[in-house]
Amino acid sequence: MALAIVKTRARVGMNAPEVTVEVHLSNGLPAFNIVGLPDAAVRESKERVRSAILNSEFDFPQRRITINLAPADLPKDGGRFDLPIAIGILAASEQIPAAALEQTEFVGELALSGQLRPVEGVLTAAIAATEHQHSLFVPAANAAEAAVPRHSRIFPCGHLIQVCGNLKQPASAQPFQSADPKDAEPSMDYPDLADVKGQHQAKRALEVAAAGKHNLLMMGPPGAGKSMLAARLPGILPPMTDAEMMQTAAIHSVSRINSRPLFQRPIRTPHHTASGAALAGGGSNPKPGEISLAHNGILFLDELPEFPRKVLEVLREPLESGEIALSRAAQQITYPANFQLIAALNPCPCGHPDKPPEGCNNPQLCCNKYQSKLSGPLLDRIDMHIQVDALPISELQHHERGESSDSVRDRVSSARQIQLQRQGCPNHDLSAKQLDTVCALSENDTRFLQTAVERLGLSARGYHRILKVARTLADLEHSAAISKRHLTEALSYRALFAV
Repeated sequence: MALAIVKTRARVGMNAPEVTVEVHLSNGLPAFNIVGLPDAAVRESKERVRSAILNSEFDFPQRRITINLAPADLPKDGGRFDLPIAIGILAASEQIPAAALEQTEFVGELALSGQLRPVEGVLTAAIAATEHQHSLFVPAANAAEAAVPRHSRIFPCGHLIQVCGNLKQPASAQPFQSADPKDAEPSMDYPDLADVKGQHQAKRALEVAAAGKHNLLMMGPPGAGKSMLAARLPGILPPMTDAEMMQTAAIHSVSRINSRPLFQRPIRTPHHTASGAALAGGGSNPKPGEISLAHNGILFLDELPEFPRKVLEVLREPLESGEIALSRAAQQITYPANFQLIAALNPCPCGHPDKPPEGCNNPQLCCNKYQSKLSGPLLDRIDMHIQVDALPISELQHHERGESSDSVRDRVSSARQIQLQRQGCPNHDLSAKQLDTVCALSENDTRFLQTAVERLGLSARGYHRILKVARTLADLEHSAAISKRHLTEALSYRALFAV
């Protein structure tokens, strides 16, 4: 009897738990059995593995083969177990040295010819393998993705023969060396904020939102420039930290979205016909939704009232907690969803309440009905509300360019760096405990803010949002304390929807 043990990784949400592939060859009639809660794709792997081994010029043992995927209560899915199963069979039949399997993990799908095909979720497996100081063999197409974690030892291979050759001669195998993603990937050519004419208040609000990672809602008639402003927000955001880059890349790896530049913040713009499951994520094997794909980036919702109300209510908990829990009968998976919400809406269906079309007898009632599609609790979670008015033609014909995105980004990055050094997170993510120390006010300013909050009828959450925005305004001025002018400007961003 012969026994071989191979290490690999499963995929459960954002985690990659270790799976031990135990291969046992025994005497008896030839058979091939896989146990350990495999799904249909894993059970079918025995046909792929058999053909791959034979087409790679190895001998397939004509014995009773039993494959155990441990732990037995963890569901196994996909073709990622093909490679470790094949390696286990070859090691158990003594065609490759079993000693080479120590401190080594394998992930990959096999073609019938023995070639390795890419699989999803390789980055989470690479992160886990690196934490355990294990080497990882992956398909060549997954090499750049798997090499993202620092100090990782990744061996990309294009064929089963190449994997076995590296195991037989480990001294000749060289781990994959990845270039710095900031050097290897071209920078994105974002639209310049200087192209926006006028709209000084809106551009100021955009700068404040970018500096503190605040959620922003813009209301105005069609053609006022709401979408144009939102498209220029990515160009003034500070670069991602290494930790943010790793988290974002892991989410996109699980979703098999690898075309996005690694070091740039994700920007998701779902259409208003998107369902609640599309935003939150879901499925029998829950996948990340738009809010998770926008983690550490921007979620832009245009024509906000056109989204079904039940879909918008999905955003409530993630806006507060920064994560989304997807519960199914068999399991519960939590995905990160710490995104920056940018929303735009027209004041009414026609878009011009000051020039209502024929048949509209009560424009104010029409506006109230249209805007009532947005619930108070959702509006309460959006830090800043601004009015974006249409510009007169005379101002549009004025050709003087405004301040460039580069200049604004310098101020935003400086303010964000102050926040990271002071509390380790943007002001939007301040906890209630941190607010007491980071956003301390003088007695006069405390009374002023209390009076303003009572007159506007703001909730406790709205009060905290004002403090966070005021703190960001002070950081933009490199001010150690929040002053009355910071509170006044922060209050002006809550007057449109006083909730």
